This record gives sequence, structure tokens and C-alpha cells, in this order.
Amino acid sequence: MKTIKILLVVHCFFPDHFYGTETYTLELARDLRRRGYKVEILSTMSPGEQGGRGKMRFAYQYDGFTVHCVDYNFAPQVRYRELYYRKETEPFYRELLADIAPDLMHVTHLMNHTAIILDAAQACSIPLIATLTDFFGICLNSHLADIHGQLCSGPNYSRSNCLRCHLEVFGFAALGSSLGLSPGLMEKNFLRGFLVSCAAWMVRLPFFRSRNALLQVRDVTQRVTVLHKSYQQYQKLVAPTDFLYDAYVANDFPAEKMKKLNFGINWDVVADYREVRRYDAARPLRFGYIGQLVEHKGVDLLVEAFKEVTGNKELLLYGSADQDIPYFEKLNKICGEDRSIRFAGTFPETELGARLAEIDVLVIPSRWHENSPLVLLYALATKTPVIVSAVKGMTEFVQDGENGLTFTRGSRADLTRVIGQIMENPSLIEVFSARADYRRTISDHVAGIEDIYRELNPALFAD
Repeated sequence: MKTIKILLVVHCFFPDHFYGTETYTLELARDLRRRGYKVEILSTMSPGEQGGRGKMRFAYQYDGFTVHCVDYNFAPQVRYRELYYRKETEPFYRELLADIAPDLMHVTHLMNHTAIILDAAQACSIPLIATLTDFFGICLNSHLADIHGQLCSGPNYSRSNCLRCHLEVFGFAALGSSLGLSPGLMEKNFLRGFLVSCAAWMVRLPFFRSRNALLQVRDVTQRVTVLHKSYQQYQKLVAPTDFLYDAYVANDFPAEKMKKLNFGINWDVVADYREVRRYDAARPLRFGYIGQLVEHKGVDLLVEAFKEVTGNKELLLYGSADQDIPYFEKLNKICGEDRSIRFAGTFPETELGARLAEIDVLVIPSRWHENSPLVLLYALATKTPVIVSAVKGMTEFVQDGENGLTFTRGSRADLTRVIGQIMENPSLIEVFSARADYRRTISDHVAGIEDIYRELNPALFAD
């Protein structure tokens, strides 16, 4: 049997990007390589990101893998549509894919590349599979939540809810101006709702469809329709959680192409750190957060709740200070002079087990639905008690009062209550630790992925 070449497509990658989707992509690549596949990776640099090689396409080596990178500083987006579908880049991607010549393409995130890469792969007759790592295909911010923290089930028929969500971020003034309305009127909330509903329908009419002023409205309201059509080109879609599977199916993505496969973990990272935790009262009770320091992760909720609880305690916050500098400054301001809270920076992925072993309780206070965050699975595997937001992307793995505690999503008061519960009764740490576990390895996960590969193209695997 010939060596099969797999191209993994992701929005960003190591060494500069190292969170959940990037880590999943790396572990997937490593296990596929162990199974005898030739694996290459295709990533991007976002506009404004530094460190390119002076040309739009370049390659580098990471962990023995060739990483092809598209530098979008050379082609920044001009209009909103280009965030999800860039027709003008199809020749570029056709040439790139022809040069790499993979036998199969596995997408873990389309951001920056946009769905046009699926058209290019189809033109090159490359079989397509995706692991759905978030809600990109359904939601314009990939979180199924708006800037006010309200969760969403997906686009409505007119897409007016998507348009409103977009305008809450980028402003209503331009839309009002295009329709001849004064800026003052756009400050009135009831008028905003009415205007959004009207605009979402107006762009369907020939007269308004031709008006450049409503170009952004068209781009936003057409997004899910375009992506829904593009996703039909995948032969198989892998969903790591029940909730994500259900969300895509509920939004009319083809159930017959969906396959549920829970994420797996790198057992080497956790094997030496699986002892049941017993709290030592001679030191502070240590809470920890590991992940992105960004708004939708709810780290500010954690800091505020932690400060409200009294007792001998400390909080370690692991994450990059550079990812969202204004938000990091906000966190610093909330922390104030509290010396029990410490920003601990980042660390190599191989140290995750050791860092989890140093804390008594991991807190994941996310405002969005989440999708089986890898740090949660590693925490359970290292028998680290957890506190998580009560969203289905995590309660599928955490049972309140059994292997951890949950709190009402977005509620500082309820998170304060739960942290206080641990502080008042630290013996819960041993109880939860004894019940915490996760044994599904990345090899288990990739075995399921390999079965899909064989199903998609049996001829590749013929002796």
C-alpha cells in the first residue's frame, strides 16, 4: 500500500498559536504519523499578525511536520463576505492544493481560508472531511452567543438575528445612514430592532439588492446560506459532542454525514499525574484557569467571584497576555492589588498534566456553549476537580456534585457560591477527584477518524 498523504487545514497553528483547535490538530497529526500516514498542515496568518516571510505563501517546520502558511497580510479582507467566502482566492488555493497533492483533506477550522478552499479541493478531486471544533458553519462569531452573553440556537429564517448580532459589534450608524436615518435615531433600541428586521428582508428585493449601501447587510444575511451549501462538499463531518452534533443537525446540516466522535487526549501527558487529590490545609487552596484570556471565556467572572470569597486561597491564571490586550488590562484592573491572584503566562503542551497537578480545582467559566474543551478532558484524566459553566458542551462530561460542580452560565453570584462551597468544605476535593476520570486517548479518536478515511476512499487502502 502506498503512503497516504493527509493535509490538515486549520486557521492558525503552533508555535505562535497553541489553544484547543491547534492542539487537537497537532495531536491528530502526530497520531496519524504514528500510523504511517504522511501528514502536512495548512495554516494562515491573520492580517496584522507579524512574523511572515515576505510572501503570501511560505512553509516552515514544526515537530517534524511541514506547515504551509498563507499570509493574509498580503490579501486583507475588504468586505464582510470575505471572512467566510473569497471567490477570488480559488485559483490560488487550486494551485496550492495541486502542489501539495494530498490524497485526502481534513479541515479542523476554515477561518481565514474561508469555504472557497472546499471548492478548490472539489475541483482537485480531493476527498473532504471536517472535525467541527466550534459553530463556525452556523454562527458569525462561532460561539452561538451574542456580545451580551445571550445564547442562540442559530439563524432565524430572515437572518435578522445574525444581522443584529453583527451590528451590535460593528455599529448601527452606517446602516442607518444608508437608509437616510439620523445617528440619533439609531440610539433607540426599539428602532434598531425594527430596522434590522426591515433590512434583512429589504436585501431580498431586486431594487434594494443592487444598492451598495446594503452590501454589508447582504453579506451577513447570506453567510449561513453560503456555508450551508459549501459544507455539502464534505463527505463526512465529525462532531466531538452531542450538543454540537444536535446544533448542526437542527440547523439543517446533513445528519447522514455527521459522525459523533469524542475528542481524545495524549495519555503521555497525564499518565504520571493520576493520583486522587487530597487538600493540604497547611497551604492556600489553589484554584486555576488554563486557556485563552478573552471575553467569551468568562475569566473576569472568575476573578470577580474569587475576590468575593474569603479564606486561605489563591488563583493561578494561565494564558497569553497578548491575545486580547484590552481584555488583559481589564483583568488586571479587576485584580487590583490582590496578591492571591497571579497571572502565570503560558507553557508547552507537554507540561499540561504537571500544571493541572499543581492546582486543587480547575475553573472553566465560559460564557458560550463550549465544545468539549481539551483542558477539561485533561483535567478529568488527571483527577483534577472542576467547576464549569452549566452548558451542554461541558455538562456532557461533568455531573454536578459527582466529579465537579457547575454554576449558572454568566452568573458571578452563582460562581461565588460554588467557589465558597469548596472553600467551606475542602474535603469535596478528594470526593470529586476520586470520581473524576477520562480515558479516551487521541489514538482511540484517530482510530475512528481512520475508519472514516477508509470509508471515503477504499481504493487508497487497497493492498
